Amino acid sequence: MHRIADINRQILGEIFSPTGLKIQQVSQDAPIPGSYWGAPEAGLIKQQLFVRSDTPVHSALHEASHYLCLTPSRRNTLHTDAGGTDDEESAVCYLQICLTDLLPEIDRNQLMADMDSWGYSFRLGTTRDWFTGDSEDARQLLIQWGLIDHRQRFQFCVRSSGVEHTDG
Repeated sequence: MHRIADINRQILGEIFSPTGLKIQQVSQDAPIPGSYWGAPEAGLIKQQLFVRSDTPVHSALHEASHYLCLTPSRRNTLHTDAGGTDDEESAVCYLQICLTDLLPEIDRNQLMADMDSWGYSFRLGTTRDWFTGDSEDARQLLIQWGLIDHRQRFQFCVRSSGVEHTDG
């Protein structure tokens, strides 16, 4: 499992700086504020992503992706549980995989293996099977929201649309 200690945290901060998301390092023995699953998983409160050196990279990218995918009104009140629809959760998972391209120490295959080890669950089985065979709807949402381009490249922005997407 790849941890925050395994990557350059400065690069992580640079990736999210244009979006207003700030990375907050928590001391190793402290609880992580805003962590939905509890330590060592990342926490999210408004525009702050809380991590420790033992936080899994997939967790930090997942929570950051929640922040990026939220509508402005939900982002302004964000605390611990991002909520959202199943479609939005799929978009979050897709985006966290795309964000891996910006981290030199880990690639998509490694991140997807970490996601599988942690227990992410997809209809087709593995994260890789979902990403390559069943994630087109998530990709289209991210393009619609302006978060990635057609080549899956992150656009260094947050979702600006106030329109909520509903499942179905």
